[in-house]
Amino acid sequence: MSKKEQLDQVAQRVASCQKCSLYKTATNPVPGNGDPDGELLFIGEGPGFWEDQKGIPFCGAAGKLLDELLTSINLDREKVFVANILKHRPPENREPMPDEIEACKEYLDDQIKIIAPKAIVTLGCFSMMKFFPYGKIS
Repeated sequence: MSKKEQLDQVAQRVASCQKCSLYKTATNPVPGNGDPDGELLFIGEGPGFWEDQKGIPFCGAAGKLLDELLTSINLDREKVFVANILKHRPPENREPMPDEIEACKEYLDDQIKIIAPKAIVTLGCFSMMKFFPYGKIS
């Protein structure tokens, strides 16, 4: 099975997930998107309003900034994979809760295993804490 097919299976599991209450208030699941063979994996915290509307991570204001940053270092967004710690939008864009992070953990872990990126870039405190649980952003 190809990496794309494996990631599609993860996305299907995300779409039917009811492990936490976020699915009740979200418009769309936001499993992640990009190049399954990308060398870089960018991980944010959770979908915002536009991400929830479109089902695509980093498509709102934060996505515009990410695209500009990638362009500034001669990277094309279509050559990386972008995902979030949470796969459904938290109400009012609040911070992720521990039970929500735990509920989504297996999906992100599976994405990391499938993509096998050369590097992971964390975007925000909660994504950083997945890899450095005692780290701090000041």
